[in-house]
Amino acid sequence: MGRLSHSHPLPALGRVTRKGILLFFVFAGLIYFLKGLLQQKTSSENLSIHLPGQATGEEVEFSPNVTPWGAPIVWGDSPESQIRRQKFTNRAVTTGLAVFVIGTYAQYLHKFIISAEEYFLPEHFVTYYILTDNLRGIPAITLGSGREIKPFYIAERPDWVHLSKTRMSLLSSVIKELIQDEVDYIFSMDVDQVFVNPVGSEILGSLVATLHPEYYNQPLDTYPYERTEDSKAYVDGSEGDYYYTSELYGGSCPEVYKLALTCSQFIIQDMEISFHAFLFEESYLNRYLIQNRPTRLLSPEYNWLAAQKTSEEIQVKRILSLQR
Repeated sequence: MGRLSHSHPLPALGRVTRKGILLFFVFAGLIYFLKGLLQQKTSSENLSIHLPGQATGEEVEFSPNVTPWGAPIVWGDSPESQIRRQKFTNRAVTTGLAVFVIGTYAQYLHKFIISAEEYFLPEHFVTYYILTDNLRGIPAITLGSGREIKPFYIAERPDWVHLSKTRMSLLSSVIKELIQDEVDYIFSMDVDQVFVNPVGSEILGSLVATLHPEYYNQPLDTYPYERTEDSKAYVDGSEGDYYYTSELYGGSCPEVYKLALTCSQFIIQDMEISFHAFLFEESYLNRYLIQNRPTRLLSPEYNWLAAQKTSEEIQVKRILSLQR
């Protein structure tokens, strides 16, 4: 048996073994190289941020392109956004942009409109609805084709706290009385913001909210939800998905009307017990969006802080908040 097991010459067996070993290391090296490329690609596409509903503990990596309920999280340069923009190409879509310009906030209006003319829905029909206590303070600006300014006088006290109690009611009224008959989509923005990069039709959807730039990568238990149980803005500790900013939200006219009307009713009911939520209308907005989840979520690209210049995750800033 020993002679049979060694019936092949030993030198030939040695050559086969060396070739096998060489092929093994070649294939092993190739697999290692490809694995490294895959890991690099995955790490570039994933951000280490907290999943909705994760109160504490270790951070969980996931691709921040979709919510647990299937709504896209919008990044302006993503493939989904490119497809979305193509969908609206050559469509006669009309969009309204509503801003409240009260008291000293008039100083921001000129820069707001000039930047919007450059970057907000270029080549689309846009109407700027300016709700103001000073019609003469609206600057004369030459607008592009298919774009117009419509001012509305509102008799408001020139202080931000009072406006935070009435803005939702005013917005719901102007949508019902005028805007819903003129545009397909309506967005509400704070006027103390500026557009710095293109904001296109990737933002258009039925109900659109924007992730707050200070909480998008924080755990749920740090969100500043209203915790007073008597308030209509109250959020229980077991509730919540994301925390949204009130500086930019919108959608179709029927959906935004329903949002603004419901929030205004919440505010009025709280005022009847001499209470107003901790973070004003933003608290009521978040309460509403927990019960009525948005169909599109804008990433913090669309509401970044002007004072915060760098971020590993937010490489492109599209709208800057000047006062926060």
